[in-house]
Amino acid sequence: MSETIWLTIVILVAIGSISAIVLYIVAKKFYVYEDPRIDEVVNILPNANCGGCGYPGCKAFAEACTKAEDLSNLFCPPGGSDNMKNVAELLGLLAVQKEPQVAVLRCNGSNQNRKKTSRYEGVENCSIASQFFGGDTDCTYGCLGYGECVDACTFDAMYMDKDTGLPVIIENQCTACGACIKACPKDLIELRNKGKKSRRIFVSCMNEDKGAAAKKACDVACIACNMCVKACKYDAIAIVNQRAYIDFSKCVLCRACVSVCPTNAIHEINFPARKVTAEKVEEPQLEA
Repeated sequence: MSETIWLTIVILVAIGSISAIVLYIVAKKFYVYEDPRIDEVVNILPNANCGGCGYPGCKAFAEACTKAEDLSNLFCPPGGSDNMKNVAELLGLLAVQKEPQVAVLRCNGSNQNRKKTSRYEGVENCSIASQFFGGDTDCTYGCLGYGECVDACTFDAMYMDKDTGLPVIIENQCTACGACIKACPKDLIELRNKGKKSRRIFVSCMNEDKGAAAKKACDVACIACNMCVKACKYDAIAIVNQRAYIDFSKCVLCRACVSVCPTNAIHEINFPARKVTAEKVEEPQLEA
């Protein structure tokens, strides 16, 4: 009996030893080295895992940073330039400096500005609705108002305004991660430089219809009248796809374009109030 017990013990010990040796060899053969700096970079990052850097998460972005020879094509929007400076110092690389950016909504088709011409009955989700439905107004380019962009924001930087039916971006909470941009099926949200004193000028319209049709659908639509293009002395404005677009890298915030826009399609943000003066405004010619 005792011999059987001892034999069993010896066999079990032998099996355990052989298994341990095999596991050790396998572990050594398939060992994957991980740069210890990856975790250090992760600790520096805001760990929002928003995907604004173009990677699926902060860990993947940190791995890319540690493998890169320079950080010129790598940037964490929520962390900003100061955060990337710390990453660069850790890795012994040059810091990436970028202008702070913020998301802006390029649609002013509020409930007051766009007349309802149809009714949608279905899933109240922008992506789903946009596949079957252009919108409940004659503007098929505007915001659908179901708030998918708000749902995508992980920083509580957006909310839906019940009066206008449009999303509102809270500037001091926006990290420019771009999640709302990816979520919007109409491509109505854009990242723009915050600008000096957080002042920005942009065209809040994406309608590609000709002037008369665009104006009929929305009171504040861009009608591609070219008046803003003529007023700009810095070649910062161009008409693209029947609408004006302001290049923020060229715009000097002179506000000349805002004054001449006949439909108030151009927005000026965080500027002081203008002095009211009586000026003769040229009537634009609407293209039918």
